[in-house]
Amino acid sequence: MKPIKEFLTASTDNYQGQADPSFQDLAVQFSRFQGARAGQGGAALVVYHQGEKVVDIYTGQKTEQEPWQSDTLSLCYSTGKGVLATLAHILVSRGQISYDTPVAEYWPEFAQNGKGQITLAHMLSHQSGLYDIRNIIQDAREMLDWPHMLERIAAAKPRFELGTDAAYQPLTFGWQVGGALEKATGKTLTELMEEYLVRPLQLHGAYFGVPEQELSRVARLIQRPKTDPRSRADKTHQPRKPNVMQRALQLSGQNPQDFQDAMIPKGMKHVNFFSDEGLQALIPAATGVFTAQSLAKVYAMLAQRGQWQQQEMISPEIFQRLSTVQYTQRDRIMPLPMHWRLGYHRILTLGKATQGFGHIGFNGSGAWCDPERNLSFAYTHNFPTASISGDYRLWALTQETLRCADQIQKGRKGWF
Repeated sequence: MKPIKEFLTASTDNYQGQADPSFQDLAVQFSRFQGARAGQGGAALVVYHQGEKVVDIYTGQKTEQEPWQSDTLSLCYSTGKGVLATLAHILVSRGQISYDTPVAEYWPEFAQNGKGQITLAHMLSHQSGLYDIRNIIQDAREMLDWPHMLERIAAAKPRFELGTDAAYQPLTFGWQVGGALEKATGKTLTELMEEYLVRPLQLHGAYFGVPEQELSRVARLIQRPKTDPRSRADKTHQPRKPNVMQRALQLSGQNPQDFQDAMIPKGMKHVNFFSDEGLQALIPAATGVFTAQSLAKVYAMLAQRGQWQQQEMISPEIFQRLSTVQYTQRDRIMPLPMHWRLGYHRILTLGKATQGFGHIGFNGSGAWCDPERNLSFAYTHNFPTASISGDYRLWALTQETLRCADQIQKGRKGWF
């Protein structure tokens, strides 16, 4: 009951920035969610509706000493997968790579161990069988070396035969897709991001590998106060209760070994994604760093079916392909069916129906678009939250965003 009481009694205007009156209920909800944990970090929320920015608000602390700013960058974990996928779709639209050509035609080394027929479409929809990170490297610090990881992916063996199963690729997705894009174009991933996404959309904070001069903009984790040693001692011999994620996996019937192999490389304690070293490393599936504004604008373009301010960034036929659900069954890793498109999954709400798509991150960040409503959303933060299926604040903010849009377009909010 404590979280509910904290939510109901929290400040309704604990944020900076602007919110259109039609989305004021969303701004109030954002304020209440952050108020109870103001000392633990900060957050930002940006929404575009019908091509116009209607919410751009932020609150809390970027670091222990600095408040969150309008241009604060946030480590977004898997939320970055949707950005990488969007870059891939733009390049497919430009004819620089194909969904259905075997990746080995661009990247000959990738054909090792029976991977000669894997395509970009297989990678984007998590059907390549290359979800295992734990057994292709000996130590997590290897992930900091981009060329080395491309070699490891090229040499890896799929865990299942092509076309027979699906498994979410928490870490390997970035080296697969990013490597394919580099090999097909002859340009680095950083160059591709700048040329095809950052400049056309005029983004001011979207990185896979943060430049050194931008590190000061990044929100860092704020350490929680240490608990009383006496209370810790009392709990020493008490069995640890499974967290929400562990309970979900138990109920789902998934193989715990698959989950561990996909999510937990050996020696992960030696890698800190929030360190300067981690932030500067190129690990696109996990360490994408963005402002909420940049994420929301990427998805605003997708909400307009690949069009943005008289630019066609993604052709209509490619947009139709990328937004088509590839399969509806549960994959080997996720505890619930995600209805994977090419690089995106369904939107998780508290009941509101939507055919939109996007991607959430392990820390509860998330970004998505709803083309039917011409709506996009992005939520970033630096709170110490972790869940494979997001965070209840993300689901609730998503729900209220959809409700506000429906009030404008349908005359009533509704819950479903």
